[in-house]
Amino acid sequence: MENSIIQPVKPRERTAIVDVLRGWALLGVVIGNYVDYFQVGRPVKHSPDKVSDVLTLVNQYFFAAKSWTLLSVLFGYGFAILMNNIAQKGKNPVLFFSRRMFWLFVIAFINSAFWFGDILKDYAFLGLVLLLFYQSSAKIAFRTGIVLLLAAPFVGAYLNLSPYNHQKEMEKILPLFYSHNWIDIFIMNLKGTYALEIINPQYAITVHLIMFACMLFGFAAQRLNIFERLTEFKKQLKTLFWICLTFALLFNIVFKIPLVHGLTIWKFFKPGYWVVLSTMFSIMSGICLLYINGKLKSVFNGLQFMGKMTLTNYMVQNVIATLLFLNVGLGLFNTMPYWFYVLMAVVIFIAQIFISKWWLTHFNYGPVEWIWRQLSYARRLPIKKVKVMGIKG
Repeated sequence: MENSIIQPVKPRERTAIVDVLRGWALLGVVIGNYVDYFQVGRPVKHSPDKVSDVLTLVNQYFFAAKSWTLLSVLFGYGFAILMNNIAQKGKNPVLFFSRRMFWLFVIAFINSAFWFGDILKDYAFLGLVLLLFYQSSAKIAFRTGIVLLLAAPFVGAYLNLSPYNHQKEMEKILPLFYSHNWIDIFIMNLKGTYALEIINPQYAITVHLIMFACMLFGFAAQRLNIFERLTEFKKQLKTLFWICLTFALLFNIVFKIPLVHGLTIWKFFKPGYWVVLSTMFSIMSGICLLYINGKLKSVFNGLQFMGKMTLTNYMVQNVIATLLFLNVGLGLFNTMPYWFYVLMAVVIFIAQIFISKWWLTHFNYGPVEWIWRQLSYARRLPIKKVKVMGIKG
C-alpha cells in the first residue's frame, strides 16, 4: 500500500549537482533582479566609477538571462523525475502535475505582492505545455528544443516589428511604483507584469520559446540520467564546455560587427539568445566538471543547501528587495551606484546560504517547498527531521 502512495523525492535521494546548479542560478537571479532597480524609476545622475563598469560587464556576460535559462533546464529535469515517480506508482501524471502547476500559479500570485515581473507563472504555464511531452523520448525532446532554438532569432526579429510599446505602458503605472501603500505596489506589479510580459509579444512568445526549449533539454538530460551519471559523461561534458565556450566567444564578436558598421541585418535576425544559451551551457558544464573533479567542495556544499530551498530563497530575496528599494521600506530606488545593488545581492545570497544550512539541519524542506509539496501531493508531510537514537548494549 505504501508503495502506491505518491510522495516527494526524499532529501537523501536528491541529485546533489542539480541543487548545486540551482544554487548558482539563484545567485544570478538575485543579482539580476536587484540591479534592475538601478534602471527603473525617475532619472538619477550617477557619477561614473570603474567598479560599477566592471560589475556591469560581469553581470552582462555571466549572469544576465543565464540564470532563468539554467533554471528552465533544471525545471525540465525535475518534471521528468516527477513523471517517472508518478508512473511507477500507477497514478495519473497529467492530473497530478496539473494540480501542482495550479498551486504554483497561486504561489506566483502571492509572490507578485512583493515582486514585479514574477517568473513562477511562466514555469507554471509552460509546465502544463510540457505535459504534451511527458511520454517522449530524449531524442524527440532534444530535437524539438533545437528546432525552437533555431527558430527563435527569426521569430524575435518578426515580433520586433510589432507596434506595441511596453515602455509607454510602464510609464502609465510608474506613479504606483513610488507609493507608500503595499496594495498599490501589488497592483503595480500585476499591471506591470501584464504590460511587460503577457501582452508584450517579445516576452510572451520569444522568451517562452527559449524557456520551453531549455525545459526540453532538461527533460532529455534526465531521460539519459546525465546528472546522475556525470562521471560517465565526463568526456562529453568537456566537449560541451569547449564547444559552447567557443561559440559564446565567437557569437559575442561576430554578432557585434553589424552593429559597428550600422548594418540592418538584426531587423530580420535576432540571435541574442544563442549567445545567452552558449554561455549558460558552458558555465553549467564547467560547474559539473569542477564538481566531479572534487574542486571547490565548500563552495558547492553551500550552493547545494541554497538549491534545496530554491523557491523559499527566491521569494525571500524578493521581499527583502521590496523593503530595501521601495517606499514601503527604505525607499532607496535607483539612487545608489550600480555596485551597491550587486553588493546587496551578494551579501543577501551569502546570508541565505548559512540560513539554509541551519534550516535544513532541522527540517526536511524549505517552508515554501513544504507548503507546495503538501498542496501538490494532497497529504500532510513531516517537515521536522526525526532524530534516530542509537541503541546501546
